[in-house]
Amino acid sequence: MSAEIILETEDLTKEFAGFVAVNGVNLKVERGTIHALIGPNGAGKTTCFNLLTKFLNPTRGRISYRGQDITTLAPADIARLGIVRSFQISAVFPHLTVLENVRIALQRKRGGSFDFWRSRNVLDEFNDRATELIADVGLASFAHLAAIELPYGRKRALEIATTLALDPEMLLLDEPTAGMGHEDIDRIASLIKRVSADRTVLMVEHNLSVVSDLSDRITVLTRGRVLAEGDYETVSNNPEVREAYMGVGHA
Repeated sequence: MSAEIILETEDLTKEFAGFVAVNGVNLKVERGTIHALIGPNGAGKTTCFNLLTKFLNPTRGRISYRGQDITTLAPADIARLGIVRSFQISAVFPHLTVLENVRIALQRKRGGSFDFWRSRNVLDEFNDRATELIADVGLASFAHLAAIELPYGRKRALEIATTLALDPEMLLLDEPTAGMGHEDIDRIASLIKRVSADRTVLMVEHNLSVVSDLSDRITVLTRGRVLAEGDYETVSNNPEVREAYMGVGHA
């Protein structure tokens, strides 16, 4: 039985005043996998992410999610369907505690009700679930610390917790380990592995060790086009990939 495709693009293209940033990208992401989008700087990875989450509209092409055409939907509609982009949509308030941040994210699922402006007591019903999420991302001992006081890697973990509070079916991570030291990288990579157990993850990531350890499938972009696709062994041994992405010429 063939794997189910949860997200697919056809001829996805974005032009800026004559410059083609994303050029005819055909992408298929299988449900329940971790799919990495890699490539050199300027390859079109972030532009592709912005197209998928509708922060940009494509010049041409089609995007479908669970078989539904979502090409013309707004970012908020994309999020409601279950596609959440971490580190941009997640709401982290620096002077609120870790627990308060996650509680607010949980209440956002209810729609247009801004309960947190009325009374903190209204949010108490979310305490148990918030505590679970905080523990899941390794922040149990930081629950009552203000977000601004968290070390960088822990703050990223909080952002993931607030994103998970929205209960996404598909999680898009834009360079989740950027700027981190080895210990934080290992912690966030383990967290991504855990949260992928019951959801699909698409990530842009420069750290090839993280890509190798986590990814089921990899798409390599260069100059806005798909250069190669496959598992890590396949793409890392591709001479064109080695030349374009890793700076290694043909043997």
